[in-house]
Amino acid sequence: MKPLRYFAAVTLLVAATSSASAADPVFPPGARVGMTPLVGLNKARAFTGFETEDQGVKVLVADLPAEAYGEVANAFKANPGGTGGIKPESIETKAGLAYYTVENAKDGATNVRRYSMILPGPAFSGYVAVQVPENASKIYTDDAVRQMFASAVIRVEVPVEEQLGMMPFKIGELSSFKNVRTLAPGAALILSDSDEKKGFEVAPFMIIGLIGSTAASPDDRGRFAQQIATTIPGVRDGRITTSEPVRIDGQPGYETRIDAISGKDNTPVTIVQWLRFGSQTSMRIIGSSPRDDWTKAFPRFRAVRDGIRPRA
Repeated sequence: MKPLRYFAAVTLLVAATSSASAADPVFPPGARVGMTPLVGLNKARAFTGFETEDQGVKVLVADLPAEAYGEVANAFKANPGGTGGIKPESIETKAGLAYYTVENAKDGATNVRRYSMILPGPAFSGYVAVQVPENASKIYTDDAVRQMFASAVIRVEVPVEEQLGMMPFKIGELSSFKNVRTLAPGAALILSDSDEKKGFEVAPFMIIGLIGSTAASPDDRGRFAQQIATTIPGVRDGRITTSEPVRIDGQPGYETRIDAISGKDNTPVTIVQWLRFGSQTSMRIIGSSPRDDWTKAFPRFRAVRDGIRPRA
């Protein structure tokens, strides 16, 4: 069932939040979904959400595609009795009408109670997953989790400073890009002049992040750069026009340029990919622009690239 794919797509983790005032919604760093945390929950260390000190109770928050909420809502309305003994419920939140499910499950040998909620956002769907082990179920009850769900709120934008502070590197120049968004909090960042609703590809944008691999040797860097370039998302009919070694902030790197088609409107784009090689990882910097805007966009891309520094 397609809507359940959205719930399953995000690892089911879990549940309510920090020591802040019970009336105040709390947003995990980088998240656009927040809520009033239940007593005993603090910001999680290894994922975006909240957890208890013993990491037994967990709450995961995430963004899903904008269409996910409508598909889930329509499916639940069409089958209000649910499937497999899991009955969908609705709840009013500060963000709007949300839908959630509750089920018993196993986490290894531990019996757990799992809750999954989807709620509407302006250009995305908010998602919250809660997992409560059996030994905590008398404190984190169904009613308590439902109360936490009802407090859910959405923020359209995450403060730029908050997003940049989560990255494993410093970005000293944003080149007047209008929007800054973490694609994966603490892992990848997008700078853009357009947005999700219009499509990023209709205007210049950049994606900056680390990849967990590097070239096996200096002689392998060209092959590695071209292979990685074929994985740029949303690109069709790509053709590499140049690919050559460069120095980036004094470190070995590779610059690859591609002409391609991108997006639902089949926008002709020119793309530059810079790789800066480390011993175990590589920094990947992608700049994409409609071909007609390339000469103005490229200096902006290069200024952002040259302003990136490692954190001390």
